[in-house]
Amino acid sequence: MTHSQLELKNQICFPFYSVSRLITKAYKPFLSKIGLTYPQYLVMMVLWESDGMRINEIKEKLFLDTNTVSPLLKRMEVMGLINRTRSNKDERSVIVTLTNKGLKLKELASPIPEQMLEGLAHEGITVEEILNLRNTLNNWIKALSDNKNDNQIK
Repeated sequence: MTHSQLELKNQICFPFYSVSRLITKAYKPFLSKIGLTYPQYLVMMVLWESDGMRINEIKEKLFLDTNTVSPLLKRMEVMGLINRTRSNKDERSVIVTLTNKGLKLKELASPIPEQMLEGLAHEGITVEEILNLRNTLNNWIKALSDNKNDNQIK
């Protein structure tokens, strides 16, 4: 192994990390207007798509740990966006449902994806590039999550 392999500019992970942080930062002004953090926005999108999910389903969809999701959901419940209730079928399961306030927030959030696309277009990034990148990243997510049990790429 050469030392150049350890240079930041030669790493696969660093551009992903940097873009993730920068995208989250770009969302912040839009989300602040509706009173959400980026992780809360992700949870809301999952629930807007399919209300009444078990916490484990939310964790799986968002690739998050219990230690991250539990406090996040508690804060969202205090905000009046969601309710958490034990399942009648399995007391170990907690079901997360949207409140009326959480449902109404969807309307306020609906312009955000287009506003983000407009911002990227203003920087010269085309919709086609965005869609191609999203497809590539989804393939990476699938490949890497398929290996999650052994925590290594083969």
